[in-house]
Amino acid sequence: MKLFEYEAKSLAQNMGIPVPKGTVVSNGEEARDAYKRIGGDVVVKAQVLVAGRGKAGGIKFASTSDETRERTKEILGLSIKGERAKRVLIEQKLSTKKELYVSIVQDRANRCQTVLASGQGGIDIEQVAKETPERVVRHRLDQIFGMRSFDARDVALRLGYAGQQLNMLTDVLSNLYRLSVVYDAELVESNPLIETQDGKFVAADLRVIMDDNSLFRHPEFQERSKEVSGEVTQLEAKARERDLAFVELDGNVGIIGNGAGLVMATIDLVKHYGGNPANFCDVGGGANADHVSAALDVIQSSEKVQLVFINILAGITRCDEVAKGILEVKKVVGLKKPLVIRMSGTNQEEGRAILKSAGLGSLDKMDEAAKMAATGRI
Repeated sequence: MKLFEYEAKSLAQNMGIPVPKGTVVSNGEEARDAYKRIGGDVVVKAQVLVAGRGKAGGIKFASTSDETRERTKEILGLSIKGERAKRVLIEQKLSTKKELYVSIVQDRANRCQTVLASGQGGIDIEQVAKETPERVVRHRLDQIFGMRSFDARDVALRLGYAGQQLNMLTDVLSNLYRLSVVYDAELVESNPLIETQDGKFVAADLRVIMDDNSLFRHPEFQERSKEVSGEVTQLEAKARERDLAFVELDGNVGIIGNGAGLVMATIDLVKHYGGNPANFCDVGGGANADHVSAALDVIQSSEKVQLVFINILAGITRCDEVAKGILEVKKVVGLKKPLVIRMSGTNQEEGRAILKSAGLGSLDKMDEAAKMAATGRI
């Protein structure tokens, strides 16, 4: 889950990471008041969860309270890559000597966290890495010990700092790492991390992407994760409200399975037979009737879904519970889409008997069921 910039900076302040003085507002009058509290030149920044807001007109500068109000009005409602700006962050404009790039990423290839840093901040790190790769510092962190003080110090040294500035930058790097651990972040990125004219370091911009699977540890973000945004579709938000692991795709074949591996294999097999999956939906390894009925209800509410393929390999999950969930949907809202049901495993005979009593059939073999779902020949 991506955090808004103002959310990320609030976390950073709690971790001792310097950020510009600022406040988030949602209308022009609030922006005027914010300017009066901050004083001096300010930056007005759209709060959206997509990159490229500067090029899209989502970052503007102001020198008076009235100008701040007008710049805020210009940005509010602006569509940036399909996401509408509902809030802006008013921040003090920093006196900049140099812009740096610093990030801590989950390096899956090397199974560790890696620090990426460069003396060229403010632009895409991919561009720097492509044109001048020698200017990008890469430092892999120990899988067990993480970032130690000498790791942060080594990165700061390689960026060319010494003396008191070396110590200050070491502290900033250490605290960025601490933020990544405490909030289960896949990415913590400051671009740019500003070196001010008086030699200090301030995170002028900050991105944090949290691992969705860790949200149970961070209740303060659980409700926000269900909001419809550029990152979460309306259907995904509806599924999250029902506590489903759900990702919307572009196709027309709805997919329900129990276990992430089985769902991914189901998607692959449907694609293999020429079908186009509409979603990833995992009801979990111990799914009961309520989980199944919630998943089916969400998926068949999608206009683009033409058929739903329910693929259950029962272990802890019981086929009779799955069947009861399907019948619950049929009873309450009706089955609005054709179903292909494959059930195998625990209580499969009981589950099939329940379905048969309601006039619904089921299959035993995954391959046969996937081919039927992909072709629509029921």
